[in-house]
Amino acid sequence: MRKIIIAALVLVTGASFNAISAQKLQSRIDTLSYTLGMTQTQGLTDYLTKQLNIDPQYMDDFIKGLKESVDNSNDKRKAAYYAGTQIGMQITGRMLKGINSDLFGNDSTQSISQELFMKGFICGVTGKDGLMTVQEANKKAQALIQSVKSEEALKKYGDNKAAGEKFLAENAKKKDIKTLKGGIQYKVIQEGKGAIPTATQKIKVHYEGRTLDGKVFDSSYKRGEPAEFRCNQLIKGWMEALTYMPVGSIWEVYIPQELAYGERQQGNDIKPFSMLIFKIELLDILDK
Repeated sequence: MRKIIIAALVLVTGASFNAISAQKLQSRIDTLSYTLGMTQTQGLTDYLTKQLNIDPQYMDDFIKGLKESVDNSNDKRKAAYYAGTQIGMQITGRMLKGINSDLFGNDSTQSISQELFMKGFICGVTGKDGLMTVQEANKKAQALIQSVKSEEALKKYGDNKAAGEKFLAENAKKKDIKTLKGGIQYKVIQEGKGAIPTATQKIKVHYEGRTLDGKVFDSSYKRGEPAEFRCNQLIKGWMEALTYMPVGSIWEVYIPQELAYGERQQGNDIKPFSMLIFKIELLDILDK
């Protein structure tokens, strides 16, 4: 939201705060001041009610706090206090809700602790009595966020992981299936005789990708032209397969979910923990 220039804020509130007659605007600057104040309120009511959760029936109280803040803007102690109340509203109105939604989705039975969040927040702001540095907290928080998200994704999409593991276990028993060290399985459709690319080389390929249920989610064949990539710019499963694959080969490659997108969803078709199947035709190495 744009920075709000407070001059003469006009909202749907009691006339006692805002009444002014046209005669009061005696100069160009007077009119400019008043009109600028009005123009800066566009969208503010929605912001207050939807983002800060202000009940419209208490708008008079909002105006009271607003006027006190403006009137005491040169008082450093009160300015600090008003800043604290503003950020506190943002924490409870937006920040905590956003964090809980990001971590737990629509599961209202789970949430982070507001009390401990505030203790950590205050220690971080003041630099006093913290259990760790802000940098250490950031590193630990990121690891824990990843752990929580993985657990939540596994609860929802664990069947995908189990189905992929079952398929790969049965597929590995087939005579025409070979397995690389990292767990990639492949079947040779056409044996190539050319060079084998390194991880950093750029290659030209035709390919088709599908999920375990047979749904095609991407295909260079359908687009009518091959694709060009560097091997190390692709998912790990692709990179591993390509660095064993001679130019001229056509393989069907079976990639475990942990070497594909893991717990991440990719578009609408690739759900978390999905193993992927690719037909890959290695046409050329472009930077020999």
